[in-house]
Amino acid sequence: MNNDAIIEIIGMHKWFDNFHVLQNIGLTVRKKERIVICGPSGSGKSTLIRCINRLETHQRGKIIVDGIELGNNLKNIEKIRAEVGMVFQHFNLFPHLTILENLTLGPIWVRKIPKKEAGETAMYFLEKVRIAEQAGKYPGQLSGGQQQRVAIARSLCMKPNVMLFDEPTSALDPEMVKEVLDVMIDLAKEGMTMIVVTHEMGFAKSVADRVLFMDFGQIVEENEPQAFFENPQHDRTKLFLSQILH
Repeated sequence: MNNDAIIEIIGMHKWFDNFHVLQNIGLTVRKKERIVICGPSGSGKSTLIRCINRLETHQRGKIIVDGIELGNNLKNIEKIRAEVGMVFQHFNLFPHLTILENLTLGPIWVRKIPKKEAGETAMYFLEKVRIAEQAGKYPGQLSGGQQQRVAIARSLCMKPNVMLFDEPTSALDPEMVKEVLDVMIDLAKEGMTMIVVTHEMGFAKSVADRVLFMDFGQIVEENEPQAFFENPQHDRTKLFLSQILH
């Protein structure tokens, strides 16, 4: 494995029954690198990042995360999941727990961190996502943008080495998108390794080190943002960008 690589995907394939959803994926992500993955619906973007922490299983090829190969070994899967945070399109918060309880649950039960320390860590990350005053409320009392910021803080409480974002703003009202993207921009500035599936091309331009375009289960094109947006090489990339950039 490449010395500064934290994720390495080699010749990876995935099928859903007879549907070949990911085809011969090759990708190396370096520590502190920010990757944005874009592409039309159904192109395999979300499935790709879900394979990185074994929410989906791949059938061929290799995925190596922080030196550990991701296979059927449950201990390895647990190790990788402890190091890889994930934020979904929908917030997946426990509605019957307060915001603070949502954040401390994983560290207490998975990391075996004492309750007091877990609470202090949770408050630190709630401050970071600018929502500390909501700690005692329940998810249903918060806006969508606030809930998504809580979901980001919850992942950060596990002290991951990598953060995966699966269309984190697509379920939000437009006026709430910016508050979530601002938090993600702050994370990027602090050097978090991030893979972000998104249609927010402004975020890709300002934050990404590399932008990947996927279509029909393949990485069709990848480049640094300026070249990707100003001089796309592939006809499918050109068509996609012409449809989403106004």
